[in-house]
Amino acid sequence: MSEVRNVCFHGIGAPSRSVDDAEARYWVTYDDFLRILDEVAGWPSVALSFDDGNASDSRLGLPALVERGMSATFFVLAGRLGAPGSLAADDVRALGEAGMAIGTHGMDHVSWRHLDPAARTRELVTARDAIAEASGRVVDQAAFPRGQYDRAALAALRHLGYRRVFSSDARPARPGTWLQPRYSVTGDDTVESLRRRVLAPTPFSRRVTLQAKGLAKRLR
Repeated sequence: MSEVRNVCFHGIGAPSRSVDDAEARYWVTYDDFLRILDEVAGWPSVALSFDDGNASDSRLGLPALVERGMSATFFVLAGRLGAPGSLAADDVRALGEAGMAIGTHGMDHVSWRHLDPAARTRELVTARDAIAEASGRVVDQAAFPRGQYDRAALAALRHLGYRRVFSSDARPARPGTWLQPRYSVTGDDTVESLRRRVLAPTPFSRRVTLQAKGLAKRLR
């Protein structure tokens, strides 16, 4: 069975809202974004996504995708809808109308580990409903904020009928599996570094380590 490489972007260009150092490292320049997009367009079995619901998704990301005949899934933060520097409801609807898939990244960009019942409802239900209303589409895919999850989060997502969920566990994915790992693009990446990191065969010892980390997250 062939493997899928899920590649995730966050912000493009200069942030138009305040971001902390941890988030800033995932912003890429517009030129680097275009170069990476042109590179991955030639890869076999690649799937693209965008996290955090930044305004650059629609302003810069969408036109570049459409120009190249590419598609992506946009994981929107419901709590930032309409905020300066973030997607507005009209932007989310326009992404869907352009043929892009829309998913949820939760409400407040908090970890989905150890959520109490009220927080779980807010992050997994209320946020999904708000994004569905904004997009005019069913929202049945989710991406873990900060890449963090545990057994309870996975069980809740399954119970709530999510069709597919995405992590930040940097390894190839098997087509059709419910939990999909992704590679996150950072501001330090070049075409060459991303190619090495994503396409180069993973040494057996590294593959075992990554699988063990993923199993630990699923069981904790």
